[in-house]
Amino acid sequence: MTLEKLHALFLEHPIICTDTRKIEENCMFFALKGPNFNGNAFAKDALQKGASYAIVDEEEHRASDRTILVNDVLETLQQLSTFHRNHNKAKIISLTGSNGKTTTKELINAVISKKYRTIATQGNLNNHIGVPLTLLSIKEDIEMAIVEMGANHKREIAHLCQIAQPDFGYITNFGKAHLEGFGGVEGVIQGKSELYDYLTSHGKYVFMNADDPIQQDKLATYSKKMGFSAIDRTYYNIEFVEANPYVVLEVEGIRIKSQLIGKYNFTNCCAAILMGKYFNVPLEDIKAAIESYQPKNNRSQIMDKNGHKIILDAYNANPTSMRAALENFHAMDAPDKTVIIGDMFELGPTAAEEHQGIADLTEQLNFEQVYLVGENFFGVDTPFQKFKSFADFKEFLTHQPLKKGTLLIKGSRGMALERILENL
Repeated sequence: MTLEKLHALFLEHPIICTDTRKIEENCMFFALKGPNFNGNAFAKDALQKGASYAIVDEEEHRASDRTILVNDVLETLQQLSTFHRNHNKAKIISLTGSNGKTTTKELINAVISKKYRTIATQGNLNNHIGVPLTLLSIKEDIEMAIVEMGANHKREIAHLCQIAQPDFGYITNFGKAHLEGFGGVEGVIQGKSELYDYLTSHGKYVFMNADDPIQQDKLATYSKKMGFSAIDRTYYNIEFVEANPYVVLEVEGIRIKSQLIGKYNFTNCCAAILMGKYFNVPLEDIKAAIESYQPKNNRSQIMDKNGHKIILDAYNANPTSMRAALENFHAMDAPDKTVIIGDMFELGPTAAEEHQGIADLTEQLNFEQVYLVGENFFGVDTPFQKFKSFADFKEFLTHQPLKKGTLLIKGSRGMALERILENL
């Protein structure tokens, strides 16, 4: 079947499913493969549960005329998404970076949707499967699609750019994330910069943080760009006011008070404001969008529970974001500060050094109480209490409840430190 014919079928059945536990009536089931599963084996089940068509790449699973055989299901899904992206009029804004991608994506969507019909990546569906699914969710009336791109190896962003073919792009930052896959910080810079490489080589428009020397260097000679700066007034000036605890900024004489904690969220707000300015969203609408946005899904959430004021930032962590969170917590005007931090994953050979560095920083910042959780932190040299596993820490809390006060909880997704809330 040609791509054109497959796309015509998709327009008649515009729901994509890749999991037979989530089959929707009249969807198209794509039989993807993974290290521990083979979707081909579930094609018949998908049809029985209500799927209109099943796309497979193994002849023996071609069960009926509603089963479409292709060479490679994943490649077909990606090619179909690119075809659909070009079938529609929506402009694509792509973003990547080491930290803040999802928050920035949500802020951009909040701002741009004040004037345009938009869609944005759901959750963090930002990989070689998630990006195609986002593109395939673009309806005919959508004007802007904000597409988040994640990667833990070089060439991944380049591949996602070939699929999404973005018209605009922005990189949040270059930090110590996925060092194991990228092979170090230089690898991170090269890998994330693949978005700018694609945009500049195709004459597309670039948004930038002009206060980031790496971005300045990468885009020094490129003309189709717009940047924000808190320092250089030759760029769009956005002034940082405070983050105690919420980020407050000023632009064109108008003060914007966000519901985001931490100075590290200042540039995330700036990116959304910059794009709003470029796309002619009225400044009062930009202000309303930023001020009404509330973080969720364990990302910089503030809550009160049983006498504790909690900063829950347990969605993910790497050395860059961990350092920023700790320094921000130190600068906050808050009583009785307690820190609970969990292991940072995917650091490869640098894991021991990076965890020791965070432990040393935490000691310098003089918090009232500090607890380190996870195998990596268990191996550091520190005066703080260490726990090899979450279970060990949970057991400790049953005998020694935490002192009432202000609590920072941060760790990598695999640590799932939000479980602590059940034990407060």
